[in-house]
Amino acid sequence: MNMLITGASGFIGASLSSRLPSFVSVVRNSSEQISQSEFKIDELSSKTNWQGAFNQIDSIIHLAGLAHSHSFTNDDYQSVNVDGTLHLAREAAMAGVRRFVFVSSIGVNGISTKQVPFSVNSEPKPHNAYAQSKYDAEIGLKKIADETGLEIVIIRPTLVYGPNAPGNFGSLTRLVNRVPVLPFGLVNNKRDFISVQNLADLLVTCANHPKAAGHTFLASDGEAVSIKDFTYAIAKGLNKQLIQLPVPVWCMRFAGKLVGKSMMVEQLAGNLEVDSSNAQEVLGWIPPYTMQQAMHSLLENNK
Repeated sequence: MNMLITGASGFIGASLSSRLPSFVSVVRNSSEQISQSEFKIDELSSKTNWQGAFNQIDSIIHLAGLAHSHSFTNDDYQSVNVDGTLHLAREAAMAGVRRFVFVSSIGVNGISTKQVPFSVNSEPKPHNAYAQSKYDAEIGLKKIADETGLEIVIIRPTLVYGPNAPGNFGSLTRLVNRVPVLPFGLVNNKRDFISVQNLADLLVTCANHPKAAGHTFLASDGEAVSIKDFTYAIAKGLNKQLIQLPVPVWCMRFAGKLVGKSMMVEQLAGNLEVDSSNAQEVLGWIPPYTMQQAMHSLLENNK
């Protein structure tokens, strides 16, 4: 299958690329070469020139976009994550591309769960401008699918972990690597995560499987764990000793409120569970890597 990947040089894209024998990567004109076959663009927007990008391309995995950051405005997210995505999909459909796999975000569902895990049937509740832009792109893609017949597959990953991960996992890994004591001894929450290895495998499956078209998948390793156990797993992956202090969760939330970090504390101590069973039901997909196996790659990368 001839595949085009946007964002191939990023964290998820690098893991995905390593699993494919060949593909066309979309890169900026200023970027260094990362694959034998590339298509260069100036920017991802509604004005991107895609002429010549889809020759013999059967499917697209769209990873590129603006991630959650306070440095981006609502207009930035609209221009790149919504307008840029929908323009790419329309141009691809007109060129005869069969399938478009869109990597969205679990933030489309909301920031936390209390009793019932998020599922594909849960009402979307985007909690910030980034998540809203992903949801708006999903809506637009479904409309394009109805109008053109382009097969759309939507993936909403939970927090993605692995070597060189940006964001919260990267911060946690650096913390565990440098500090032998963390305050999560009394935190028994439940959060779903997905390793970058498992996500890459799911993306390839969604690009190829005949039954994936039209589905939305909430992507996870399939086992919710507490942040206490998650940081223990990071430490084991790094071959580090870790002590967890018994700090009450209410103290963490109070401290977070005082310093304006309530959202960060909630992402650590709150619950976020997903029902990812439809990936197995529809695709027969089971995560190929356990958390322990995936975390082992941290040590290799840390050497």
